[in-house]
Amino acid sequence: MGTASFLQRVQALLRIRNQLARECLAELLAVFVLILITLSGSAQMVTSSGAKGNILTAYLAGALAVMVAVYTAGGVSGAHLNPAFSLSMCLLDQLPWWKFPIFVAVQTLGAFVSAGAVYILYYDAIQHYSNGTLAASGPYETASIFATYPAEYLSLPNGFLDQVMGTALLIVGILAILDTRNKGVPKGLEPVVVALLVFSIEVSMGSNCGCPMNPARDFGPRLFTYLAGWGAEVFSRGNGWWWVPVVAPLLGAAVGTALYQLLVAFHHPTEEENPPPEQTPLDLIATTVPTATKMSPEEQDAEGKLEQKM
Repeated sequence: MGTASFLQRVQALLRIRNQLARECLAELLAVFVLILITLSGSAQMVTSSGAKGNILTAYLAGALAVMVAVYTAGGVSGAHLNPAFSLSMCLLDQLPWWKFPIFVAVQTLGAFVSAGAVYILYYDAIQHYSNGTLAASGPYETASIFATYPAEYLSLPNGFLDQVMGTALLIVGILAILDTRNKGVPKGLEPVVVALLVFSIEVSMGSNCGCPMNPARDFGPRLFTYLAGWGAEVFSRGNGWWWVPVVAPLLGAAVGTALYQLLVAFHHPTEEENPPPEQTPLDLIATTVPTATKMSPEEQDAEGKLEQKM
């Protein structure tokens, strides 16, 4: 009783009623959770030299992180987690444009803080693996734990196209999952299906540059590594790759939104155009065979007299 009363007093003291503030706090926590799990999966793989994880486990950690993050903030902020998805929602008039820069700032801040948490968590492992040298390139580089970098063969134009296509596919998939006029997903299972979507993209399109598809997820941790001692190479490596995971996913979000609207959503029938639901053979039998009706006592009495006369 005393504990419940104490919790009620704390809630009354700390509860925030402003809707935007509530959304920002939820989004901040969700992105923190997302990046914490995602980067930890990469850190475990890199610092153990593959002994305690591989690229598949890292991708799986990232996908499951999406699921946990969406459950964390989905009912408050919508769990955008990604400026690319926030842009898509703005294009669809599901998010006011004035909120877009606020959401982007919160998402980037959450990713930055989470990168710091992962660095603290794996500090000893990173120092041991790298012999105390924080490098963004070379055989013992650790910058790729936090941000994505292109494969040696990848050109900037090809990498840009990779991110446009990958993010467009991500947005198309999410819009289809959320479209109640389409096939639909059982309520409450949307985060699970989105996680499977992310995992499928990562394992099929991740070899070029690690499938960032999220400007906040890439820029926030990259900025942290720059400030934490990895130096300016985190921005210069890969012919100045850093801007590609920031700009290309936004373009991909616009492309994915347009594709789904033009090829699917615009063509959903209106309520007036909706055909009657298809009837199964059992439905037809039920409509043609009348069901027994219960007679009133007066009707039963009248029927009994008629039978006696006959």
